[in-house]
Amino acid sequence: MTRMDGFRDRVGGLAFGGDYNPEQWDPGVWREDVRLMRRAGVNVVSLGVFAWASLEPEPGRYEFGWMDEVMDLLHGNGIAVNLATPTAAPPVWLTRLHPEVLPVMADGEPFGFGNRLQYDPSSPVYRRYAAAITTRLAERYSFHPALAMWHISNEYGPTAYNEASSAGFRRWLERRYGDLGTLNEAWTTRFWGQVYTDWDQIEVPSIPRTWMNPSRILDFKRFTSDALLECYLAERDIVRSFRDDVPVLTNFMRFYRHADYWRWAPEQDAVALDIYPDPADPASHVPAAFQFDLFRSLKGGRPWMLMEQAAGAVSQWRLNVVKEPGRMRLGSLQAVARGADSIMFFQWRASRGGQERFHSAMLPHSGPGSRTFREVTDLGREARLLSRVAGTTSRAEIAVLFDWNGWWGLEEVAGLPRNDFGYAETVMRHYTPLWEHHLAADIVSPHSDLAPYKVLVVPNAYLIDDQGVAAVTAFARAGGTVVMSFFSGVVDECNRVRPDGYPGAFRRLIGARIDEYWPARPDERFAVRFAGGRAATASWWREDIHLETGTALATYADGLLEGRAAVVANTYGSGRVVYVATLLDDAAFGATLLDEVRAAGVDDRFPGVPAHVECAVRQDERHEYVFLLNHDAGRAATVRLPGGGRNLLTGTPAGEDVELPPLAAAVVQRALDPAARSRTPH
Repeated sequence: MTRMDGFRDRVGGLAFGGDYNPEQWDPGVWREDVRLMRRAGVNVVSLGVFAWASLEPEPGRYEFGWMDEVMDLLHGNGIAVNLATPTAAPPVWLTRLHPEVLPVMADGEPFGFGNRLQYDPSSPVYRRYAAAITTRLAERYSFHPALAMWHISNEYGPTAYNEASSAGFRRWLERRYGDLGTLNEAWTTRFWGQVYTDWDQIEVPSIPRTWMNPSRILDFKRFTSDALLECYLAERDIVRSFRDDVPVLTNFMRFYRHADYWRWAPEQDAVALDIYPDPADPASHVPAAFQFDLFRSLKGGRPWMLMEQAAGAVSQWRLNVVKEPGRMRLGSLQAVARGADSIMFFQWRASRGGQERFHSAMLPHSGPGSRTFREVTDLGREARLLSRVAGTTSRAEIAVLFDWNGWWGLEEVAGLPRNDFGYAETVMRHYTPLWEHHLAADIVSPHSDLAPYKVLVVPNAYLIDDQGVAAVTAFARAGGTVVMSFFSGVVDECNRVRPDGYPGAFRRLIGARIDEYWPARPDERFAVRFAGGRAATASWWREDIHLETGTALATYADGLLEGRAAVVANTYGSGRVVYVATLLDDAAFGATLLDEVRAAGVDDRFPGVPAHVECAVRQDERHEYVFLLNHDAGRAATVRLPGGGRNLLTGTPAGEDVELPPLAAAVVQRALDPAARSRTPH
């Protein structure tokens, strides 16, 4: 049994609850809180996330009495605790005693107390004090009966430019390169005469005054992610030294650029996500679905934790609209549909003051008679009805590549043919047609096992290392279908242009060489015609392609590149590679991608279901659980499920035609097809 298996057994299936901050309230409120938690079906709370100042009000003076009382109260009422180390919020006394722990920004200005994440992760002083409070917590609570999980710090993220960061960066570089000659070669420092002759000459990159070495910037991004990871590992190892059977994790964020979660995920018992889709954006559930698929994939398909979401409106945007009735439920079930084993919120009780005083909560300012609390209570009941889904997995035949190194290469440095790439937007453009057609996809890194998939989608893999190149190449050679977009395979892991002409890494794979990259002028459009006669438009980017072994699926119909290939298809080994060398209009790109997916024999489980209905499947050894979610507030829908099943949310049989009113959901349990049982979920 894994640590997470034990956690699921402890909470009885899905975890349901949120952040609890009792230190903000008089003790008289605590009993009311627990009474209402029981009413809402809460079975776990995250405790102590920002409580360092309350636990250690002066250096070395600890006040655990209030925490003891809360832990005992929660346990006595059957509520488990996800206990946090409070190290994301260093107290003011620490920053006054040791101002060097405050991070310095890229412009040289200090990051003062009273913000969030006011610490330099490389500071040995910060790390020493963080270890001390973590040790004291672990000594006191490791065997408390309420403890069910450790929550290390919170939303790791600060980037610091202190001297401690420079010292840490130099040590990191020495481990990576071994000697200065190798570093100078990797960074191409002879360009502009930037050769280093002593390690002490290397500092963290500040704000560029003109332009800066792109390899140096790229390595600093890697170092920052690793420095934050070192902080997590130090605290994780402390709590594990006291007790080793309790799961340990921290909470990640959506589309967060400053930490490479592929490196972080193996160090956690489960990955956890904080996500706040904007209710003002009618399509916000689509990038949310991508994030859920990514987090399921980070641990090889194992269930993940939805650690924070909003019960209603948030307070961080210029306009913070409410979630209309049903939206909170739908977003929560969407996370479970795509692999979450929890439904948790920030926070339990709405704060009276502070920056997030208007951030919604499970128990809002308007109290237990509010619409929000009624919806939370109804959702808690449904979470119990879905307990059998906990621990189940999903399977997919399509993989979408998502790589932090490639993201940094495209967006953190200048000097590209155009410097306005948006990697997350590009990835979503590739993912959205799959989501709209209910085609399950896993998200993979360049180092993932690609063997289980039929199709690999590669969005703008500008920077990819040799191992990633070998993996993509081997996948195609073995019979897989690769759909790759433009400006891929251009540079190596050091941000150096690969030899053998563009696209150096993938020239033989796509069966063509590229003479030049042609970014489009503002508002410039191009006509494209496919071999079957379909017309399309393109914009933003073109490539001057010369075919070698590949053939043209589509060509430009006008302009200086008229007659040249815009989309190339190539046979490689036993597989097929399609390279899209321009920014096709959404309809044409979606059609191209879906044509290749279907030709590869990917199972289409939900043909004809409209795009506003989300379909996702989890399964165990005997059953599959089909989640059907109608995201449209104005349209009903009917989904045909041959053989029907049982709707877990109502406890009633589900016929072959499942009716979904606007913003409605169904979770249908069905006996697993014998052929599907033989396929191992991943």
